[in-house]
Amino acid sequence: TKDFYCKVLGFEVMPRPDFPFPGYWLGVNGKIQVHMAQAGVPNSELYYLGSPKNAAKDNSGVIDHVAFLATDPEKFVKHLKAVGVPCRPRNFPESQLYQLFIKDPDGLTIELNFFGITKAPDWGGEDYSRMPRAASAKKNPAKAKAAA
Repeated sequence: TKDFYCKVLGFEVMPRPDFPFPGYWLGVNGKIQVHMAQAGVPNSELYYLGSPKNAAKDNSGVIDHVAFLATDPEKFVKHLKAVGVPCRPRNFPESQLYQLFIKDPDGLTIELNFFGITKAPDWGGEDYSRMPRAASAKKNPAKAKAAA
């Protein structure tokens, strides 16, 4: 999994204290972003934060997904294709937001957010602005008032 985050997403292994259990800290531009722990460590409940045993098995377990900011979607998609990682695109033109969703080797969904995209690349995918609103999703009143 560490290699996936480094090779596919461009993270680098960062210095980590000499904890009494295995793991990695990964970062971008010298700033730590992700802490990774190793599965199968005896007595892991002593070292980790207390997720139920086997919680992260079968998809993403206790976490639905994680999101990162990214730049240059064209370059990113070319890179994903080159390393054989499928992606699911979505765009939200109203917010100038373009997203890619990928899975890491453990099945965790990763959302990559590209802001400031005025025209989504023609890769298919879902357009949030054309999706029906869920009954519980209310329009932003500030935006509705400004449009009136």
